[in-house]
Amino acid sequence: MENTESKDKWYALYTKARAEKKVYEQLTAMSINAYLPLRRVLRQWSDRKKWVEVPIISSYIFVNISAKDYSKVFDANGVVAYVSHKGTAVIIPEHEIEIMRRTIDNKIGFDIKEGNLKKGQEITITSGPLKGIKGIVDDVKGNKKLYLNISNIGYTLVIDMKDVEA
Repeated sequence: MENTESKDKWYALYTKARAEKKVYEQLTAMSINAYLPLRRVLRQWSDRKKWVEVPIISSYIFVNISAKDYSKVFDANGVVAYVSHKGTAVIIPEHEIEIMRRTIDNKIGFDIKEGNLKKGQEITITSGPLKGIKGIVDDVKGNKKLYLNISNIGYTLVIDMKDVEA
């Protein structure tokens, strides 16, 4: 029987506004396995335009830690709290973190929506960099949209997909 207490688990941390990158740097400097999903966007200022990397989910960062390192994250300036339900930090399933990583790393077009989307049917992607990933599908404006729930924090990754199997 596997000892699940000693195994590292993924958690979501809530950070101060616009502090995600600083928190990420501090956590990695503390040897904490952290993940901050970023997206490149073109920002307009009064005098110029510039491509910048911004967090996909504002004020959230993900950490993979053991129970003994649970409180260590609060040593980083900008960490507010663990995302929790009824006072207990929610565990983010490993496959949901992997879906985000593979989507971003492979530059697959996506959108992010707040809330858990429950409509549609379960599907499996049959080709491309996300092959084998399961998700929930819905028709939106004639295009197939794959909704990948990041269930424990109430967000859904919305990906334009063509190669799916019901």
